[in-house]
Amino acid sequence: MTHATSSPYPKSADGIDRRLSVAPMMDWTDRHCRVFHRLLAPDALLFTEMVTAEAILHAGAERFCQHEAAEHPLALQLGGSDPARLAAAVKAVAPFQFDEINLNVGCPSDRVQSGRFGACLMAEPELVADCVAAMQDASSVPVTVKCRIGIDDMDDEAGLSHFVETVAARDITHFYIHARKAWLQGLSPKENREIPPLNYDRVKRLAAAHPDLAIYLNGGIVTCEDAVRYIDEFDGVMIGRAAYKSPLILSDISEAAFGRAPVNRLKVIEAMADYIAAQLKEGASCHNITRHMLGFYNGFAGARAWRRCLGEEMRGADNPDLMVEAAAAIEAKQAEKDFVLLEKDAS
Repeated sequence: MTHATSSPYPKSADGIDRRLSVAPMMDWTDRHCRVFHRLLAPDALLFTEMVTAEAILHAGAERFCQHEAAEHPLALQLGGSDPARLAAAVKAVAPFQFDEINLNVGCPSDRVQSGRFGACLMAEPELVADCVAAMQDASSVPVTVKCRIGIDDMDDEAGLSHFVETVAARDITHFYIHARKAWLQGLSPKENREIPPLNYDRVKRLAAAHPDLAIYLNGGIVTCEDAVRYIDEFDGVMIGRAAYKSPLILSDISEAAFGRAPVNRLKVIEAMADYIAAQLKEGASCHNITRHMLGFYNGFAGARAWRRCLGEEMRGADNPDLMVEAAAAIEAKQAEKDFVLLEKDAS
């Protein structure tokens, strides 16, 4: 199912273009972050933070599922290991019209393990198969799985193949694969994102062995060039922390892989200023929105002033116009720099 980047926007049979997605990240990919990311990547599939089935059933879907229409296509990631409870959660979130429901089989945190979900479920493929089957029966939208290439001493080859084949037998066709093992004993969640070595070749062999499945590569993709290359080699890529720490990578990928026009950075900030102004009227915290935007000008002259504006000046004033003024100053400096470079090239 590999797709050439020069082809028209291909979609899977369910109508969702998954060539580029932004990973679900706890405490990061909330609804404010997703509004921001959508401005940078019109074609990307966005994901919510993981929410457990139990949280939805106990506290109500309303608390966790609010989102803007502009966020679509949008996937909800669920955590859990009880088929009946997961199915009930899927039914509870139906009114919010997510485009996809994803089961988390990759999170390595102690809290997740104690609840018997996340990466530890890779050791129980039959249970995962029962979970996704129950979710599919309760869902009108596609159910997908996000997992690792293995956990602890699980064999990378036989273990991953058995897991995917067992789950795929329940008519699950989309797998997002974080190309690292998760070591559930001895490594923290942060260490599990960095220490286990990346093994893209293992994911590539999985995709080659199962051309009937859609396999999306996740983990360690931090440049636009790599993203574009892997979009071509796999069914798509899922960008995680790079999208959060340097958000403009999303617009770079959209331009390089999907033929989108270069993003107008100042217009993005103006749109977010309007969004912030509206959210402030609803009682939102300015900082809870601007914290997702701190890395926007990473690599630009003025990036430090930008972070100071968002982290200090706006936090005290709740005035989104300050953000627009800071961005305009950075863009003016960048325009001067670009003009000088053009003159040098012309001479």
